Amino acid sequence: MSITAINVRNQFRGKVREIIEGPVVSEVDVETPNGLVVTSVITTRSVKELGLAPGREVIALIKSTEVSIAAL
Repeated sequence: MSITAINVRNQFRGKVREIIEGPVVSEVDVETPNGLVVTSVITTRSVKELGLAPGREVIALIKSTEVSIAAL
């Protein structure tokens, strides 16, 4: 299943692995079936409105104009 009503091509289905909740924003870790972990920072209000909790199935929608990489 994918969400096609919005213009986001990079979609990763997964389950919420962890939520680090803050007073205003929260970090949400989503783990895909192949083990990739995608982290999103969203408002804590959105976490509550979406009913997010560890184990909940979600789709991570990724839209970015830039990805930076540093050499190790």
